[in-house]
Amino acid sequence: MVRVSGYEYDIFISYAREGSAQKWLLNHFLSKLKECLADEIAPKPRVYVDREMERGVHWPSSLQRALLHSKIMLQVLAPPYFESDWCRAEWESMRARQERLGLASVDTPQGLIYSVLYGDSDSFPDAAREVAWVDFKEFANPDMAFQKTKKFGAFHWKVRDLARDLVVLLPQVPEWQPDWPIVKMPEPVLRRTTPIPRFG
Repeated sequence: MVRVSGYEYDIFISYAREGSAQKWLLNHFLSKLKECLADEIAPKPRVYVDREMERGVHWPSSLQRALLHSKIMLQVLAPPYFESDWCRAEWESMRARQERLGLASVDTPQGLIYSVLYGDSDSFPDAAREVAWVDFKEFANPDMAFQKTKKFGAFHWKVRDLARDLVVLLPQVPEWQPDWPIVKMPEPVLRRTTPIPRFG
C-alpha cells in the first residue's frame, strides 16, 4: 500500500466507552480486523485505537492528531455512541472533511466514514441513518466465550469481507491536507478519587 505523505494511520476506530461495544472491540473485533487486513494487503494498514495511547499523553491532543492524520474513520455504532461528546466530535470532524472534499454527496456517494452497526439504531440522528453500515448485531457478544461458538466462524468471514472493503477504499482517499477541519475535542473528565474508608 502506498503511504501518502501526511497520513500516519489508515484507519481511525471511533467507539463509545459506555455499554459493551468497547469490550467487544477489544476482545474480538480489533484483533480479527488487523488479522484480516494483513491477509489482504502488505504492508498491512495502520489502525489507530485510543487504547494503545502511551502513558502521560494528553488525550484530546492525541486523539485530534490521530484523526487529523488518518485516512478513514471506522465507527462502531451503538446508542451510547451519539451520547458521547468525544464520539460526536470525531464523527463531525470526519463529516466536515467529507463535505470539504465533496464526498458522501450526490456526485460522489463514497465517503470516508465506514460504519459498523453493533447495537440498535432507533435512537441515531438522521445524518447517521443516511450512511449504509455493515450490520454486526448478530455477532454483538462481548464475552470471550463467544470465540468458542459456531458463530465465531461466521464472524471471521464477516470481518474478512469488511477488511476487503477497506482495502478497496483506502487507495481512493484524497491526499492529506494540513488544514483538515477538526471539531474541538472535549477535555477529559478527571474523576475524583474515592477516599479510603476509615474503620474504628
